[in-house]
Amino acid sequence: MKSNRRIAAVFGAATALLLLAGCMVLPGKFASDLLLRRDGTFTFHYKGEIILAALAQGSKSARAEAIPAEPFEQQPCTDPRTDETHDCTAAEIEQQRAKWNDEQKERKAAKANEDAQNRKMMQAFMGGIDPDDPKAAAAFAQRLARQEGYASVVSKGGGKFEVDYTASGRLDHDFTFPTIERLPMVMPFVSLIRRADGSVRVDAPAFSTAAANPVMPGLGAMAGAMGAGETGEMKVGAKPGAKAGAAGPPIADGTFTVRTDGQILANNTDEGPQAESAGGLSRLDWKVDARTATAPTALIKLAK
Repeated sequence: MKSNRRIAAVFGAATALLLLAGCMVLPGKFASDLLLRRDGTFTFHYKGEIILAALAQGSKSARAEAIPAEPFEQQPCTDPRTDETHDCTAAEIEQQRAKWNDEQKERKAAKANEDAQNRKMMQAFMGGIDPDDPKAAAAFAQRLARQEGYASVVSKGGGKFEVDYTASGRLDHDFTFPTIERLPMVMPFVSLIRRADGSVRVDAPAFSTAAANPVMPGLGAMAGAMGAGETGEMKVGAKPGAKAGAAGPPIADGTFTVRTDGQILANNTDEGPQAESAGGLSRLDWKVDARTATAPTALIKLAK
C-alpha cells in the first residue's frame, strides 16, 4: 500500500511538471493586434499580461504531496517458535519504535531527494530561474525587458507581468510571439507561418482553453486550488511597491484582431471579415476568454 502511494505521488509530481513545461508562459488579460500587408510587411502588438505559470501557482504545487505524519502504532508481538501472540515486553516495544524511527528517516530523506530533483527539473524548464527564489520574478522581468520589442515590463506579483510589446518587419521568415531567452518550451501566443504559395497561416494556440490547448484547464484548476499569496508589485529596475492582490487562475481574457489588405482565404471568427472604413483593409476579431474552446486561426493570401 505504501509503495502504491509513493508511486502515485511520484507520478503526480511528474505530471504537474509536464503541465508546467507545456504551458510555462500563458496570456492573462490582454489586447493584441496584427497588421498584415499584401507586400509581406507586418506589425504585431501585444499589450497586457504574461503569466509565468510556475510563479503563479508556486513551485511547491508541482511537487509530490508532503508525507503525512504517521504516529507510531504498536504491532502485535509473536513468539517465533509457536507463532502465538503475547503481550509485548518493554524491550520489544522499544525495538518496534526504533524500526519505525528508521523508516520515518528514510521516507523523509527520499522525499527531500525527490523534491530536490523536481526543483532541478523546474529550474531547467525556466532557463535557470528558481521559482522558490524571492528574486525569481525580478529575474524573469529583467530577462524579458532586455529583449528587442518590449517597451515596458512590470511585475504585478503572483507570476503576472504587464508587458507592452511591438514587432515590425517583413515576413520572409516565420514569426512567433513570445520567444523568451533560455526558455526551451513556450507555447506560442501568436504564430505567423509563411507558405510557399504566398499565403500566411495565422495561429494563436495559447488564446484558447480547450481544443488547441487541452492542458490549460487542468493547469488553471491547479493554480486555482493552490491559490496565490500576496506579492509586491515591482517594476524592472525599481524597488518593490505596494502589495498586489492574490492571483487567480491563469485564464486568457482579451481580444485578438487581424487587419489585412490580403485575401482572407479562411478564418474561424464568429462574424467573418469586416471591412475597415479606410485603407482598403479587412478586419478579423476574436474575443478570448474562458469559453474560447477553439484557438483563433486564419489563412491569408499575400502578393507572392
